[in-house]
Amino acid sequence: QVQLVESGGGLVQAGGSLRLSCTASGIGFSFAFGDWNRQAPGNQRELVARITNGGSTYYVESAKGRFTISRDNARNTLYLQMSSLKSEDKGVYYCNIRTLGVDIWGKGTLVTVSS
Repeated sequence: QVQLVESGGGLVQAGGSLRLSCTASGIGFSFAFGDWNRQAPGNQRELVARITNGGSTYYVESAKGRFTISRDNARNTLYLQMSSLKSEDKGVYYCNIRTLGVDIWGKGTLVTVSS
């Protein structure tokens, strides 16, 4: 059974840091692309960061210099290290893993940033 389990969300003060994790099971993780997406209240879900199976990364402009996406293929885990958090970073963060014939989403983890 293919499954994603996210963790690491929570309440943090503006300027603080959080690390999100997304652990996959039942999938060839090392071959997959991984995305972190965010949905803020009242907004559409948006891509925040992406990492390819070769390790290339992409970030939305607002995340550049503050967020780092990474992966540990031995642990089947995708990470998002978020630093210098701002109120506009708040929302539910979803991981999305895609490989041949598989496109799965986690249930999301809530990030709240207090000012």
